Amino acid sequence: MDIQTLRTAHPDHWMRAAAIRTLTLDAVAAANSGHSGMPMGMADVATVLFEKHLKFDPKAPRWADRDRFILSAGHGSMLIYSLLYLTGYADMTIEQIKHFRQWGAITAGHPEYGHVSGVETTTGPLGQGIANSVGFAIAEENLRARWGSKVQDHYTYVIAGDGCLMEGVSQEAIGLAGKLQLSRLIVMWDNNGITIDGKVSMSDVTDQRARFAASGWNVLHCDGHDPVDIDRALTAAKKSDKPTLIDCKTHIALGHAAQDTSKGHGALTDPAQMKAVKELYGWTSEPFVIPAAIKAQWEAFGLRGGVAHAEWEARFAALSPAKQAEFKRIFAGDVVAKLPAIIRGVKKAASEAGAKLATRSASEKVLAAVNPILPETIGGSADLTGSVNTKTADLGVFSAEDRKGRYIYYGIREHGMASAMNGMALHGGVRPYSGTFMCFTDYARPAMRLSALMGIPVVYVMTHDSIGLGEDGPTHQPVEHLAISRATPNTYVFRPADLVETAEAWEIALTSKKTPSVLALSRQNLPTVRKVHTNTNLVAKGAYVLEEAVGKRQVILMATGSEVEIALKARDLLQAEGIGTRVVSVPSMELFAAQDEAYRRKVLPPGPVRVAIEAGVRQGWDRWLLGERGRDGKADFVGMSSFGASAPMERLYKEFGITAENAVAKVKALL
Repeated sequence: MDIQTLRTAHPDHWMRAAAIRTLTLDAVAAANSGHSGMPMGMADVATVLFEKHLKFDPKAPRWADRDRFILSAGHGSMLIYSLLYLTGYADMTIEQIKHFRQWGAITAGHPEYGHVSGVETTTGPLGQGIANSVGFAIAEENLRARWGSKVQDHYTYVIAGDGCLMEGVSQEAIGLAGKLQLSRLIVMWDNNGITIDGKVSMSDVTDQRARFAASGWNVLHCDGHDPVDIDRALTAAKKSDKPTLIDCKTHIALGHAAQDTSKGHGALTDPAQMKAVKELYGWTSEPFVIPAAIKAQWEAFGLRGGVAHAEWEARFAALSPAKQAEFKRIFAGDVVAKLPAIIRGVKKAASEAGAKLATRSASEKVLAAVNPILPETIGGSADLTGSVNTKTADLGVFSAEDRKGRYIYYGIREHGMASAMNGMALHGGVRPYSGTFMCFTDYARPAMRLSALMGIPVVYVMTHDSIGLGEDGPTHQPVEHLAISRATPNTYVFRPADLVETAEAWEIALTSKKTPSVLALSRQNLPTVRKVHTNTNLVAKGAYVLEEAVGKRQVILMATGSEVEIALKARDLLQAEGIGTRVVSVPSMELFAAQDEAYRRKVLPPGPVRVAIEAGVRQGWDRWLLGERGRDGKADFVGMSSFGASAPMERLYKEFGITAENAVAKVKALL
């Protein structure tokens, strides 16, 4: 259909959609920055979705049973900002629209979770939204199975562009969604055939419909500018027993001089062209002005959602007080009151037993204790269940046949796994954790960064954390990955030395509400170093004195994880020669940095020689070696400055000099 035909056939719809298009043009022009074409092209689809299908309440943006709307093509952020303003979200004022992409405004260049009510996830890196949506849909299925459809019964809708579907993570996501038959997931593909460089055909020949069908999806199509056809497709999608892709054939920058060109992807700011396209739309209002009648129509869609919300509240009120309290607890992200006691029990038993245990196995012991009392946990692994030890006996397996299962076999999909966990955490009511080898942080990294950026408490169980994994060789031996994770703001990186520290790290990870955690765990068995039980969570301090010097303190050895054992052996050798040596365990640099000056000075006083021992690169250690009252001439590092090699673990540690004897030699050279 041409624009005049659309205007004539569906005049009310046309003007509602035109409100999105003109707000987009005005905001991008005012900012002289942004992406106009996508919101202009998908305005019709979004209008039909919000008018006829989406269950939402602008007055209660966090209502637990709302439908989730995800703009995976986050560069088209003015689409969602326009929708939120038009439907009456209180924080999305016209002043915020006018200050699009400006300092202090919530209308950032790409939608950011936590900044704007109604934005379910941070998008912009293409493919992340569609991958997150799989986690949203998993959470909905699991909670519906556990709580019943009177309490959880909603859909996840995604608008994704050509770029989202080209990103590799999209295939990881759709393959998983198809396998799990996530029928409440509906993706609307903005099929406009244009990318920044030009036509999609310049770089891609993929038959997207066939790809989704081959991955187990229901595939539909519609004219993305015909509201009747759009409604037909959305109605059919909701009846499917599979996830659905709707191929929405659209024109980028509809009606503009830049329509169907790569220029239409970006900022359309030419005043004459803006005037011409508004005239074509039949839009006569001043910039940023929405006629009252059109605004009222949009707000009516939100009021309809208020009715659905009230009906849900009545159903929720019929639950027992205990069930209501439990539901509120899991959506608030609170843990059960007995968790600290459970953790103390694990610690006490570990200190008394004094066994040698890999920290990956220690993690499994902790999970075996806490998973039965935290029904909101959902575990998983990227095809390494037997190696990363993330599955406990009580979990069951989440599948198309068992929605109550709490363990997910993600397959070899590290990126998709991490992105899905983000979606689960953002949905609420579940607390996801999953594992892979630490070197595959590289594959999960884009989603791990977004966990930190959004402030969501996803837990990454990263095992085989050093050259200690041995014969698999340097491709699988992480040396720089601790530094990568520690360099990421708002991330807890834990490298525990034994079962006691592992339990304490898990306690922090499970009680965190705003920070993701990375648990770096060993493949090799490690001795118990915390032999005296204390109720206090020492890992929460980040670093603490594990063994004090006997006699005059001349040396401080710092270490993490599997190298704490080496530091203790080095201390024994030094003490045998009358050199007083303190050993400091540093399970979390981030938490140590957060302590007050007095505590840090107590742990790392000025004067003694300092040597850090860790089977990774030095980066990140200089603050504790040279800063915090340290000095260059009295500090050194025992660790890796190259990639590893393929050999038994014991030989590798010897060849790379990560030994007690080498630590002693470095200390003596500094004394």
